[in-house]
Amino acid sequence: MGFNNCHSSSIMWFFKDRGFDDKSIHVMLKKCKRLEGVQRERACENWDYLKSIGIQERKLPSIVVKCPKILTLHLDEKLIPMVQCLATLGTKPREVASAITKFPHILSHSVEEKLCPLLAFFQALEVPEKQLGKMLLLNPRIISYSIESKLSQIVDFLAILGLSKEGMIGKVLVKNPFIMGYSVDKRLRPTLEFLKSIGLSELDLQKSRSGQIVALVTGYPPILIKSISNSLEPRIKFLVEVMGRRIEEVVDYPYFFRHGLRKRLELRQKILKQKSIHCSLSQMLECNQKKFLLKFGLIEQYA
Repeated sequence: MGFNNCHSSSIMWFFKDRGFDDKSIHVMLKKCKRLEGVQRERACENWDYLKSIGIQERKLPSIVVKCPKILTLHLDEKLIPMVQCLATLGTKPREVASAITKFPHILSHSVEEKLCPLLAFFQALEVPEKQLGKMLLLNPRIISYSIESKLSQIVDFLAILGLSKEGMIGKVLVKNPFIMGYSVDKRLRPTLEFLKSIGLSELDLQKSRSGQIVALVTGYPPILIKSISNSLEPRIKFLVEVMGRRIEEVVDYPYFFRHGLRKRLELRQKILKQKSIHCSLSQMLECNQKKFLLKFGLIEQYA
């Protein structure tokens, strides 16, 4: 009992020395029972190591609060191997530090049991090594997803959608890695059904061309995770009812769904209508406001 109390007191002093308040310490001890038994020397060693790899000291408290387990991990057996492995995937100096700051739990996973199988999974999807690193460091939470119950489901869904050829699935996932955080049944499939319901076609297996939905997804992958009621429906309604355009036009310009309804679409449509100007969606939207006004000779009137 005295031994445990000694360790608890030791880790308490560690936290107090670094400015943690009592509430944060209580939350961390509740979240990670192993903290009570960790030696102060190990916690100090891990803290200093995280600083040495480029993590700013002012950000360390929030990282440790998110994942207090970091302070209990063996430096040479756990932290260093993972950081070194992540460093081989990065191309910029601060990428690894940034990934750890975003998702500190990445350090608690095993290189052999988790990271290596994950890399092999994406390599099988023909994701180039350079892109693989970019994807993982942009969305480090991917390492926490189960290959069997999560990632494979996403890949199967995209394959059924018609993205199975020429590494297209890998390209879509690289373009927007955050898709992998969403549920197939709760988000991706309902979005697909909505796109079909407004008249867009899936892949026609009898023809060599891609279907309209495939073109949309490859052109703008985040469309799969947009809210139907808050994002897709209002934009489609505006496109057809206010702009008087065909739904098929978004297939040629999938980035239509990226633009804000009020700040971009409504404002520019109003200007074009007043001036009786007709143009494609890309001509209308693929530039900032100044270039838009210059393009149509409106800079003096709306400056």
